[in-house]
Amino acid sequence: MSRRIRLAVVMDPIADIKFAKDTTLAMLLAAQRQGYELWYLTQPDLYLRDGVARGRARALTVMADPGRWFTLGEPQDTPLGEFDVILMRKDPPFDMEFIHTTYILERAELAGALVVNRPQGLRDMNEKVYTAWFPELCAPTLVTRSMDAMADFAREFERIVVKPLDGMGGRSIFVVDRHDKNLRVVFETLTEHGSRYAIVQKYLPEIVSGGDSRVLVVDGVPAPYALARMPSASDNRGNLAAGATGVARPLNERDRELAAAIGPALAARGMLFVGLDVIGGFITEINVTSPTGVREIDKQFGTDIAALLIDAIDRRLAARR
Repeated sequence: MSRRIRLAVVMDPIADIKFAKDTTLAMLLAAQRQGYELWYLTQPDLYLRDGVARGRARALTVMADPGRWFTLGEPQDTPLGEFDVILMRKDPPFDMEFIHTTYILERAELAGALVVNRPQGLRDMNEKVYTAWFPELCAPTLVTRSMDAMADFAREFERIVVKPLDGMGGRSIFVVDRHDKNLRVVFETLTEHGSRYAIVQKYLPEIVSGGDSRVLVVDGVPAPYALARMPSASDNRGNLAAGATGVARPLNERDRELAAAIGPALAARGMLFVGLDVIGGFITEINVTSPTGVREIDKQFGTDIAALLIDAIDRRLAARR
């Protein structure tokens, strides 16, 4: 009998997740169904000793039960390189603590673990800035500290979206018009008076009718359905955490074009699970840290997108063997 594959997950506290919406839980359930042995860690459990990545891991069992979806064993101090797979599913903010965690996970990778997504890619591919590697697929975009440059951009495009580079879930996203009297205040707030970079994009009005669509890409191949996140009547943001409604839909031709242009390049760099945010046929973000949307799509179309990821992990492990 072959040894069970050992998968460790690094995530936010599992007791605090939203059972019905959590994509990481879907991944863990899929892995468990396929016979994986599960282990659980949070950021504080990770450490380096003499160059060896270690962690206080706990055996994990997950259940498809909204009243009790997990059980944990006692902590065991373990070299992270002894796990076959490590899922890095810690949510942003993408701060220095996040970067420090990727250093630890990179040492685990060098010791033999398959880390998904790859730590170097997590550091290199900021979800807002990495769109610059595919400018022909994106709406006009400016990354700057200069509030004057932001004002010029607003005058050029009339209506703009201003965002921090390290946020998630719609936090601190502003939609403003060039004549808005709060325009300067927004620039001052997000750049901390010109001391931090922020991103400015042309506002795409298609978000009102078509939503902000999340196209999930698994090992370079898009899942068959996207999740269109429709802003509420009282909000501009297409983020589920900000009150948007998730409506799953089949991929269209443009979705496939975007995924074909970006997906294989990211998969080649070890990014096995990626979320492309698409408004009006343009990429606005490339999410590599902890993309979500799986549970909503699965519920509406009967898919099992997390199982596609576990299959991709199986293939990667088989190729190593």
